[in-house]
Amino acid sequence: MTSTYDRVLDAIGTAVVSGEFARGSRRSTDELVAWTGASRSIVREAVRVLVSLGLLHAGRRVGITVLGAVEWDVLDPRVVRWRLQGPDRERASAELRELRAAVEPLAAAAAARRASLDECAAGREALLATADELAAAAIQDRRLDFTSADVRFHARVLDLSGNVLYRRLHRVVGEALRERGSIRPDRHDVGLHLALARAVAAGDADGAADTMRDIVHRTEHGPRTDLG
Repeated sequence: MTSTYDRVLDAIGTAVVSGEFARGSRRSTDELVAWTGASRSIVREAVRVLVSLGLLHAGRRVGITVLGAVEWDVLDPRVVRWRLQGPDRERASAELRELRAAVEPLAAAAAARRASLDECAAGREALLATADELAAAAIQDRRLDFTSADVRFHARVLDLSGNVLYRRLHRVVGEALRERGSIRPDRHDVGLHLALARAVAAGDADGAADTMRDIVHRTEHGPRTDLG
């Protein structure tokens, strides 16, 4: 169940990102209380978070000012989600694909190079198991389960890379994957994920990078269709 705080945060964040609250416009706390129907304490907490995300600026004399996109923390998963739900969706999707294409193949290669380390044994087995879960969900057309497994699969690859910066992107990648969650996966998508898990487990860095590159490429050029 969505809390009142989450509802208010999403409402104001969406209004800023969508342009409903125009850049440079100002709001008072009282106006936002009336607009959201929430308490002052909840509105203030939501504004505090949105200030930290660069969407708003709060000043004692100037009130609450809406900031432009150049100020937003565009790698925060909440901002990613609001952009994907707004009029800037196509641009946001394209930028996410570019980010994934730049990072995920390198992360997959790094994960493969580290796969033989004892410290990675549990993660390697978890990646293989998640790939099997993903495949089973796809065959049965359980799309929510497929998306959940897909998000965990990509997070595990980023984690196995050993790069703390790559790891921090797992929530951003997760939002990009959830945005496609209503699309039915096809057999080739499933096969690529299975192949990637095996390449990582086998220590095949080049194969892992190439396969991840294919996976990301298909999110733009080969949309999921039908299992047939």
